[in-house]
Amino acid sequence: MTAVALDDVLRDFLEYLRLERGVAHNTLIAYQRDLRRYAAFLTRRRIDVLSAGRDAIVEFVRTVRSSGLSPRSSARLLSAVKSFHRYLVYDNRAKSDPSSDIQTARLWATLPKFLSPEEVDTLLGAPDEATLLGCRDAAWLELLYATGMRVSELVGLRLADIHIDEGYVRVTGKGGKERLVPMGEAATSSLRRYLGSARPKLEKKRGSEFVFLNNRATLLTRQAIWKLLRNYAAKAGIKATLSPHVIRHSFATHLLQNGADLRALQMMLGHASLSTTQIYTHIQQERLKRVYDKYHPRAH
Repeated sequence: MTAVALDDVLRDFLEYLRLERGVAHNTLIAYQRDLRRYAAFLTRRRIDVLSAGRDAIVEFVRTVRSSGLSPRSSARLLSAVKSFHRYLVYDNRAKSDPSSDIQTARLWATLPKFLSPEEVDTLLGAPDEATLLGCRDAAWLELLYATGMRVSELVGLRLADIHIDEGYVRVTGKGGKERLVPMGEAATSSLRRYLGSARPKLEKKRGSEFVFLNNRATLLTRQAIWKLLRNYAAKAGIKATLSPHVIRHSFATHLLQNGADLRALQMMLGHASLSTTQIYTHIQQERLKRVYDKYHPRAH
């Protein structure tokens, strides 16, 4: 298969994911990047994608791992390659899938990082709510921790998604799937202040359906959220490198520590499979051990 023909197949595959599978835009971009890397590898080895065997795929994965790619990124890359080969069979371009018995790399080499409840309290108190932007930042920080949503879900929130009186938010996750997540009183109060006073001033009568705006009355971006979060972490004296995903992990960890079950957590996080949520089982195991030590008559 020529380079041009391979590009055509990749384009068809991405269109299939977008139109028939409803894959999210950011996931499509990641798949495109990973599969172009795979295609370049095959081209260098002079291997036709339709004749690529299991050994070629394993060699590819080992090559990218040795280049310093993280376990998480390696797992995502292998997942893209496996999906691509399944598509080739589905579309009758190939007779068999050489990746079918290759196990996806373990997604997490270590347990996800999370903050203590005390660190979260300090972080949430960092914005100066007396200022316009501080009021806004307090609202999205509270909402991020209250719901555990992804940063892409946060910046994509529309006014119609916020149901303050009912105390929940409608979140649109990966693949366009919607879920309802409770907000809690702290996030609700912070949102009321922002929507009632700060947001109308940021909007400047230009009209916007999005909840969180910058001082130019346009959408607050993911990059801006990352930068602001790290600034507030420094202000709060949190030395660990902070990202929106750490807040998401903190949300999940604290819920489980206080008695939530994995199935409920799966629904709130928007995980398609319970196996993804099970990275948090270490928390349940620690809690069960404390319960055992406290209540079993022969524990000590």
